Amino acid sequence: MKFRPLFLTALGALGLGLLAVDPALAQDAAAAAPVPNKGDTTWVMLSSILVLLMIVPGLALFYGGLVRTKNMLSVLTQVFAIACLACLIWVFYGYSLAFTNGGGLNDFIGGFSKAFLKGVDVNTVAATFSNGVVIPELVYVCFQMTFAMITPALIVGAFAERMKFSALVVFTVLWLTFIYFPIAHMVWYWAGPDAIATAASALASATDKAAAQAALDAVTGDAGLLFKWGAIDFAGGTVVHINAGIAGLVGAMMLGKRIGYGRDLIAPHSLTMTMIGAALLWVGWFGFNAGSNLEANATAALAMINTFVATAAAGLSWLFVEWAIKGKPSLLGLASGAVAGLVAVTPASGFAGPMGSIVLGLAAGAVCFFFCSTVKNAFGYDDSLDVFGVHCVGGIIGAIGTGILVNPALGGAGVADYVANPGSLTVAEYAFSTQVWAQVKAVLFTLVWSGVGSAILYKLVDLVIGLRVTQDEEREGLDLADHGERAYNY
Repeated sequence: MKFRPLFLTALGALGLGLLAVDPALAQDAAAAAPVPNKGDTTWVMLSSILVLLMIVPGLALFYGGLVRTKNMLSVLTQVFAIACLACLIWVFYGYSLAFTNGGGLNDFIGGFSKAFLKGVDVNTVAATFSNGVVIPELVYVCFQMTFAMITPALIVGAFAERMKFSALVVFTVLWLTFIYFPIAHMVWYWAGPDAIATAASALASATDKAAAQAALDAVTGDAGLLFKWGAIDFAGGTVVHINAGIAGLVGAMMLGKRIGYGRDLIAPHSLTMTMIGAALLWVGWFGFNAGSNLEANATAALAMINTFVATAAAGLSWLFVEWAIKGKPSLLGLASGAVAGLVAVTPASGFAGPMGSIVLGLAAGAVCFFFCSTVKNAFGYDDSLDVFGVHCVGGIIGAIGTGILVNPALGGAGVADYVANPGSLTVAEYAFSTQVWAQVKAVLFTLVWSGVGSAILYKLVDLVIGLRVTQDEEREGLDLADHGERAYNY
């Protein structure tokens, strides 16, 4: 399957074995060991920087423009601080928990073998999706770091303008540790194509088929739970968007509505800033999606064009639906639709064909508009910046849609099979019910894990620190109440 890799490939272990048998053979194996390609390395480095651009200033400006003037600086601070906090937690223990073997808990979480980047240096490599292709492990650490940085920052929009900064900091640490790292491990951790190829080749030539099959099963079984279920997520539909979206909804409901919500006009203070933020998100998202291929090849190009067309389709879909219902096309609707399209195409970006991605974008724009207006009004929850309606709902559409659009008959790339022809990527036979059910299970599992887990973490923080600012502080605005400064001084 085409998924995010583990790191040191089986060729490294094979080389050590050869050294014990024959130094000459070991020397030949070392000479044949994969070496990072400068083009692939450059592309993933650039993609990491593009994802950072999505966070600061992209997401910060997008969210900041949507709140009232008195809370602009607080949102900027929250997003920026979360990015810095997640960056350090990632290299301390997050990378290890997400992308190493967790022993008896390996279905759910990794271990601490690479805590504080132990054993990771300029000589270690990470596998990609092609046999014999690697990138420097430090580059992979940086790329995955940006995903860990943006995901908790997305949650901020759901309870903007009313949560204590101190509570947010503590919640972020807990949420990354107990929600994000496990989900990332369960969806994206696997042994890598070369480890599978080595075990499959050994089975093909083995005289003791039972032992060789057991060895292959051990390699393919060295993966996270959702990966083993067969769920596919190219760039983070479950790990990032559904995960953050449901956590945001839970937080918004547990904190309660903003003062005056449903009675007073609580309008965005600067749609200009929101437009700038949305544009930066679109630009940075090419690193998010096309960078997730980890190689500069045709699949990265597929993810790139899908990120163009799905976004355009969703933006127009939201715009025209809103125009038909409300009588006027709005910039906020266009920008929100574009983000919904980006969210929906994220898990499908390297799997769907361009025409399928357009259909996905059209569906996401219309459905997310419905959730951000009709459903939100019907249930009365105060999801300040529509994190649930855009990210969770858009992520669900994308995750399930990926299971359909990956079908080669619909222009999709198909699901990879590394066992059938060891050493090469073969497209497996597509089975609609099997793949879609795997996607549905992954969606449901993520909703429960993040929804229930986040509720527990919010409650713990509320008991110890308290989640919400006082009424006086909320009326004054979090810029002054939490940070003692203003976004604007006239």
